[in-house]
Amino acid sequence: MVPEAEFGSYYGRPILKQPVWKVPDVPAYLFLGGMAGGSALLAAFADATGRPCLRRVGRVTASAASLASVGALVHDLGRPARFLNMLRVLKPTSPLSVGSWILAPFTGLAAGAALSDVTGRLPTIGRLAGAGAAVLGPAMATYTAALLADTAVPAWHEAHRELPFVFGGSALASAGAAGMIAAPAAQAGPARRLAVLGAGLELGASRLMLRRLGPLLSEPYHQGRVGRMHRAATVLTAAGAGLGAVAGRRRWLGVAAGVLLAAGSVTTRFAVFEAGRASARDPKYTVVPQRERLAARATDPAGADTLPE
Repeated sequence: MVPEAEFGSYYGRPILKQPVWKVPDVPAYLFLGGMAGGSALLAAFADATGRPCLRRVGRVTASAASLASVGALVHDLGRPARFLNMLRVLKPTSPLSVGSWILAPFTGLAAGAALSDVTGRLPTIGRLAGAGAAVLGPAMATYTAALLADTAVPAWHEAHRELPFVFGGSALASAGAAGMIAAPAAQAGPARRLAVLGAGLELGASRLMLRRLGPLLSEPYHQGRVGRMHRAATVLTAAGAGLGAVAGRRRWLGVAAGVLLAAGSVTTRFAVFEAGRASARDPKYTVVPQRERLAARATDPAGADTLPE
């Protein structure tokens, strides 16, 4: 019998160069940036609805998470000057350049809003800074998905439609989790609802992403250590959402739900990151989709243009 074909490349070298981003620096950067963006939105809503404790939790979380996100990015880059060099120009066609210009002003605004809230000084400026951070919040929560999808890594690039919704939902869930953990139960209602909404969005978008990737490109999300991480993320997020939905004003249930949701959000980022690296290592995830596109163009040139590149 003819053995199954094994995909290879010249001299045993991979077709794609694996991402050189460090672990845990970059997965932490992905998670912290999302939590920061979602927390800025939660803080703005709490401010508008007269929930000062929840507002403070949201502002402090947004500030701390964004500063830690910058720290993780700088550590991955190796020198702070490399991050500052990315701010020398704004290149709209580069997700990395645009992301740097989202991260830098967001961090400054979030820090200003948190400082004002904690010290009680310059409340008007603090409120304006918080509103500015909230405006940038959705972009802060999702630009890292565009950053990954803009690469040639198959498990990221082919998921470009759903990945922003996965990251956005995860960001809302983690922001709501922080609110449930740190805010008084009497003011944590919006955090609970935001967490449940975000978890539902993350789980639904993740399921749709895997379905559209198909049996081949979804393999990295199901196999080995990455598969275990992805399943753990799903279980943690679903369990956290379930507890959050029934927690009400029972603080211990809210805290438990928040811990589960935060853990699920972290694990989601690690699973997506590692799935991308796994798909870059194996040539079949690059070769087979290319052959399928070539075959589709040969049989239907017009319809093949709609296939994902």
